Amino acid sequence: MRADDGWLLVALVPLLALVPVLWWISRGAPEERLIAQNLTSLLGGLALLPAAQGFGRPGYQDVALVLSVLGPTGTLIYARFLGVLPGSRLVRRTALLGVPAIVLPLCVATGPGRAMAKLLLIGALLIAGSVATGAGGGSASGTARSTRTRCPS
Repeated sequence: MRADDGWLLVALVPLLALVPVLWWISRGAPEERLIAQNLTSLLGGLALLPAAQGFGRPGYQDVALVLSVLGPTGTLIYARFLGVLPGSRLVRRTALLGVPAIVLPLCVATGPGRAMAKLLLIGALLIAGSVATGAGGGSASGTARSTRTRCPS
């Protein structure tokens, strides 16, 4: 097995984690779907980073960078329409554990330089966006709606 194949196997982990999340999106209440959408953008970004290394395509990192900015932004926009930003420990834990587990070995593999700086920026954006949107904020539009959801948080 080549080193590139190892990175592709690492990229499969977040992709496989997307299967139950996609089911959650199709079956959940609106607040649950919002949490699942947030988790989808996080897992998608995490899958793109080792895939970029495995396929030798640095352009995939650019897509992960865009996703790390637009994912939390989309969550906040939908939260505005729903009037609530539900909190989720699952999203926060996935970000705080998953991002370093993927980004740090990639930094070691790429070595110091511009590529490492880009990886660290993407990792920081994925963590910051997921923690900010996964922390919940109660009412997103100023009304006093409940932030409770039926999903595991």
